[in-house]
Amino acid sequence: MRSDGIFIAVEVDDRAAADPELARRLTEACPVDIYAQGDDGALQLVERNLDECVLCRLCLDASPPGTVSVIKLYDDSAVLA
Repeated sequence: MRSDGIFIAVEVDDRAAADPELARRLTEACPVDIYAQGDDGALQLVERNLDECVLCRLCLDASPPGTVSVIKLYDDSAVLA
């Protein structure tokens, strides 16, 4: 799954997005509420909050390597590492 704002895009592996535990961790970790957990437990991206991203890396730290990518659209699509 991927969602694009004006400045920031977030991409999450589809299988990881279906994991209720990961969805809970990401929802709790993000200080600007980019992530939410749906009624079915799956991860949802809150598009209206994408450009609020402060590049804190908390979502990357809360997820297994390679499952979440934060993409800086304003910087030639550089991926936050």
